[in-house]
Amino acid sequence: MAFAAFAIPAGAAEPPASITAVVDSEIEAIMRAHDIPGMAVAVTVGGQSYIFNYGTAERGESRSVDDDTLFEIGSVSKVITATLVGYAVERGNISLTDTPAKYMPELTGTPVDNATILHLGTYTAGGFPLQFPDTVTDEASMVAYYRDWQPDGEPGAIRRYSNPSLGLFGHLAALSMGKPYGELIEGEIFPGLGMAASHVHVPEARMADYSWGHSSSGNKVRVNPGVLDGEAYGVKTTASDLIRFVEANIRPDDLEGDMQRAVEATQVAYFRSGDLVQGLGWEQYPYPAPLEQLLSGNSTEMAREPHPATVIEPAERPSAPTLFNKTGSTGGFGAYVAFVPDEEIGVVMLANRFYPNAARIEAAHAILEVLSDAK
Repeated sequence: MAFAAFAIPAGAAEPPASITAVVDSEIEAIMRAHDIPGMAVAVTVGGQSYIFNYGTAERGESRSVDDDTLFEIGSVSKVITATLVGYAVERGNISLTDTPAKYMPELTGTPVDNATILHLGTYTAGGFPLQFPDTVTDEASMVAYYRDWQPDGEPGAIRRYSNPSLGLFGHLAALSMGKPYGELIEGEIFPGLGMAASHVHVPEARMADYSWGHSSSGNKVRVNPGVLDGEAYGVKTTASDLIRFVEANIRPDDLEGDMQRAVEATQVAYFRSGDLVQGLGWEQYPYPAPLEQLLSGNSTEMAREPHPATVIEPAERPSAPTLFNKTGSTGGFGAYVAFVPDEEIGVVMLANRFYPNAARIEAAHAILEVLSDAK
């Protein structure tokens, strides 16, 4: 397997040798161990970002991964959705204390209307499953699903990671703003964050840059359309754009007005569950975070099983050093993002094949340690 060399962004200095060495070592090992055709990695340290590209955008083809290559980021999209909700709150369109029926009157009197927008955004509405059932294929069946849903516990009592929960969270925000989700993300959120190469719906002019994902059987795949897919797992972006998003989260004061407060809203700690603290999209850990704690918080068990949740009062952005992270996957892609604002360090890892979260966490943990030493 051939690996591409480090790519120096326009106007940027070459990274310290220690950063290049750890990124090359960790990523090349991952690609060999998990048969990944291509990866793009971005790191930021002290306000300076560096991009590293490896392999090809499609197995068996000569098109190398480069700074323009688009990857599906799966559930990392949920943090983009949370930013939209924070933006809607700042504009006065929606409140985290509202309930769903305010924006979807057909849900009036149903169990889901006992939960708030906040509960939906923190997976604490009462036990929504990881995925919609196969019978949910359009808006009518989606509404019927939410009307018929029965919780496993009171709102705020359990955390159960869920696309239907987070998807409804974003859908309600879009309804409150009177525009489709994709139009709001591409027309307001991405421009406000300086993410010019990111999409919910990849335009024809960018299709040549859109990497193919690769399934466990080696087939070329891309994400299939689904109900509330954009809100839960639908963003496609580059490592360059995603590290800009990370830097906006490290220094939200650099953003303007409502966008600054929208980003800050995603970093508020609301619930503690197991080894993680849940905000809107981002999952949080005290820093320095032991590798074992990150592995536990990003485990299959944490993603698929309900866990007791404890409300954090007062809900606020952490005052102590904190690591924020989010994994994301589709059938052919795997992503991971982690950053520590107090250290001004962060890492983005994008791959065009799914691979285990544990491998992502271990590599990112090693990279962040070197970034902390290099700042």
